[in-house]
Amino acid sequence: MKAAIKTLENKEAGQIDLDESVFGVEVKPDILYRMVHWQLNKRRAGTHKTKDVSEVAGTGKKPHSQKGTGRARAGYARRPQAVGGGVVFGPTPRSHATALPKKQRELAMRMALSSKAKDKKLVIIDEATAKSHKTKTMAQVLKKLGLESALIVGGKEIEANFARATANLPCIDVLPSQGANVYDILRRDTLVLTKEAVSALTEKLKG
Repeated sequence: MKAAIKTLENKEAGQIDLDESVFGVEVKPDILYRMVHWQLNKRRAGTHKTKDVSEVAGTGKKPHSQKGTGRARAGYARRPQAVGGGVVFGPTPRSHATALPKKQRELAMRMALSSKAKDKKLVIIDEATAKSHKTKTMAQVLKKLGLESALIVGGKEIEANFARATANLPCIDVLPSQGANVYDILRRDTLVLTKEAVSALTEKLKG
């Protein structure tokens, strides 16, 4: 399938062939859902922790007499019923990562790319470079391209001026080709790929 190539100045810069096995596969929402779920689970820190009775500071001495005070029975101040006492069955550090086969992860990536191509939300540019590192200048450039919410995927490395110019733009994300992922592609309205990014993703994902 053919796609037009544009410059950052929104000028025509030729055409490019997109591999059908990467940019033209059938999109299945359940596969994309599993992939996003896998990504979000994997990035959770899992550092939540509460103290149980053995970890709470305090004495094990009985706080008051068993009878005659008019108060409820109490064995020690660290008991779960007391304020500041230990927590019963509280969270402990653990991994939230779930399993997803590699083939399904690769398929989900192809589907994410295909969904953008199908919805006419895929833009191919010749290169992601900037003469100035000024955010205001870059905002004007992207406005001409009609980009308000976009993920821009460059080559192996993002050019320094371009990275600085886009760093503070809201709803504009920039990633190198090896960092492209399903979640970031789907969370933005438009996907922008450089020619280098198209080549790298095609080589990685083609069947």
